Amino acid sequence: MNPANGKVIRRFRAATRTDVEKSVEKARKAFEKWREIAPSKRAEFLDRAAKMLRSQKDKLGRIITLEMGKTIKESVPEVTKCAWGLEYFAENGPRFLNPETLKTDATDSYVAFEPLGVIASIMPWNFPLWQCVRFAAPALMAGNAAVFKPSSVTPQSGLALQEVFDSTGIPPGTFNVVLGSSEVASYMIEANTAAVSFTGSVPAGRDVAEQASRQLKKSVLELGGSDPFIVLDDADLEAASTGAVAGRFINNGQSCICAKRFFVAKAVADEFLDRFIAKTRSLKVGDPMSPETDIGPVVRDDALKTLDRQVKSSVKMGAKVELGGERLKRRGFYYAPTILTGVEPSMPVMKEETFGPAAPVATVKDDDDAVRHANMSDFGLGCSVWGRDIRRAEKVARQITTGMVTVNNIVVSDPRMPFGGVKKSGIGRELSRYGMLEFTNIKSIRLFEKSPLAYVHVE
Repeated sequence: MNPANGKVIRRFRAATRTDVEKSVEKARKAFEKWREIAPSKRAEFLDRAAKMLRSQKDKLGRIITLEMGKTIKESVPEVTKCAWGLEYFAENGPRFLNPETLKTDATDSYVAFEPLGVIASIMPWNFPLWQCVRFAAPALMAGNAAVFKPSSVTPQSGLALQEVFDSTGIPPGTFNVVLGSSEVASYMIEANTAAVSFTGSVPAGRDVAEQASRQLKKSVLELGGSDPFIVLDDADLEAASTGAVAGRFINNGQSCICAKRFFVAKAVADEFLDRFIAKTRSLKVGDPMSPETDIGPVVRDDALKTLDRQVKSSVKMGAKVELGGERLKRRGFYYAPTILTGVEPSMPVMKEETFGPAAPVATVKDDDDAVRHANMSDFGLGCSVWGRDIRRAEKVARQITTGMVTVNNIVVSDPRMPFGGVKKSGIGRELSRYGMLEFTNIKSIRLFEKSPLAYVHVE
């Protein structure tokens, strides 16, 4: 369904249990060939996929925007970021997989990194290509095969990605796509897969973890967040307010690492808020296919209603609407860019994860007060801290209970750095060498030229 107008684009048949089992079996056969290909040769296939993505970036960007409403000026860069991710692991993956030599009492001791098998990948709609590639690039580079279920919101994006991988000449079945809802995800976990990678909501992640644990399968979970955005009293307010707009409204506010709770030192709160409101007011809401549009629709009508409920409930509890605060009266699932003040920790916009263009701003007394409020969350994914004294900002950052933190910039995913969180934001890491090793068998190997047991007297 196109969220810009509410019209159905195309219907697809959901995979059956038999379809999933056949896809997994096909992947297992491909895995036996793929794992034997040298990492340097695997890298060539990833590079080919990257080139194909770059050559089709405009076409693929339009598919993303049509399916989930991301503005076209963000969709096309998502495609090129996928190409970068593939290129990064093509360049660095072989080195990441080199055995690690250790000194023990054996003649030779080392740690080898071997692929696990077929990995089930269950991914959401908000970054329909990047969410998969940030899993697939390191997993495939490590020698695994993959069966990928895109969100039922973005099936065409998933199928387009399969076409990209198939075009590289990769062994058939190494990367497979199955379509469907959570029922299909369960089939994938119950099939002959070796592990599971999931990104989505906390309730869905809990279900995935329970199903995987019953099968004694490893799972990596990325479950969203409610990232704090902290403005210290020495911050560059022009940069911080620009960062606030970028950090909150990217992807129409629908990203796990969006800034979702703003904590501003009282001494600079008024000036920061004036700048933040002015820049937010200047954002253009409209057709996501237009390159001039800054804010498009949210993904579905139910998501729009959830966001509106969170905002209106918070207002009833005492929050003040500085900007927006309502659904826009137009076709599609549009919500006005919103800024709230006078917010408290118990309000829905602070307590729950908000997935849309709404920014709650609270004032804090000092650095310690900012840390206390920032950590007052069930989530622990990312955080950004803004201040001219970078060591002071770093001290604040180190006290925040999250998996990622950035000083004087917004939080982004980067293939060079591990991505993931703590608390209810998930388990495990994606990207970087750490993400690649999540789906490897870390095998300890010791070689004794002469067995030490040959000279042991046993009675």
